[in-house]
Amino acid sequence: MPDQPNSVGRPAPEHREAVRVHTKQIQDACIDKDCIEDLRVYLTGSSQAALESAVNARARSAELLHIYIDVAPIAYNPGHFTADLSFFYRVSGEAMSGVTRPAPLEGLAVFSKRVVLFGGKSQAKVFSSADNELRPDALYQTHTPDCVVEAVDPMVLSSRVSEVCDGPAPSPEIPPAVRALFPEEPVLNGGRQLFVTLGQFSTVRMERSAQLLIPAASWAMPDRSCSDDPGTPDEPCDLFAQVDFPTQAFYPG
Repeated sequence: MPDQPNSVGRPAPEHREAVRVHTKQIQDACIDKDCIEDLRVYLTGSSQAALESAVNARARSAELLHIYIDVAPIAYNPGHFTADLSFFYRVSGEAMSGVTRPAPLEGLAVFSKRVVLFGGKSQAKVFSSADNELRPDALYQTHTPDCVVEAVDPMVLSSRVSEVCDGPAPSPEIPPAVRALFPEEPVLNGGRQLFVTLGQFSTVRMERSAQLLIPAASWAMPDRSCSDDPGTPDEPCDLFAQVDFPTQAFYPG
C-alpha cells in the first residue's frame, strides 16, 4: 500500500528497524483529591501584627511552591515503597480592621501525607557520569524508584481565625529555598492563628529507568527553514485572530 500524505503534504515516513531507547517506565500511579481541613498558616512578622489587631481576616489564594518527596522501601513487602510528600504553600489574604483599608496577609502552610505504590524490584546499583560526586550515603545503596508528583495550585475553600493559642506547636521543617521566597521570617508561635481549608488535586507515580526496544521511523528533523522574520502582526486584534479557539478548556477534564 503506498504511503499516505501527512498533514503537510509529504509522504508518511517508512518504518525502519527497531531501536533501543533509555527512558522512564511507570511502575505504578495514582490520582488524589485531598480536602485539607484547618491547615495552619504561619504568617510573616508584619502579617502576624496585622492579624493581632484585625476585626476579621480571610485567605484569598494559595500558591504551591514546592513538594518535598522522600521514598523508602516497605519492610516485608518487596517492590512496594512509601512516598512521604510535603506540600509547601504561600497563602495570601487580607485582615480587616474596622473602616480602615484591609492589610495584606502572607504566610506559609505545610501539608504532609504518605502514599504507598508499587515501585518494582531491582538489585542493580545505578551509577552515572552525570553525578560523579562520591557521598558516603550513596555507597552500597540499591536503586530506588523515582517518585514524580504533578499538582496544580490548590483551591481555597474556607478560612478562619483562632482566638485561642493552643500553645507552642511543632515547628515544620522549612527548606532554605522555600524560606527565601518570603520577605520576612514566618512566626511559628504567635497569638491569633489563621487556618485555611484547601482543595488539592495531584497525581503520583513511581518510575524506573528502562531500556526499551521500539519500532522507529525516520530520524526527527525540523520541517521548516530558519527565518529572522518574527511573522507576528502588529495589531493586537490581528494577532488574536490567529489564535485557535481553546475548545478543550471549556470541557471538564
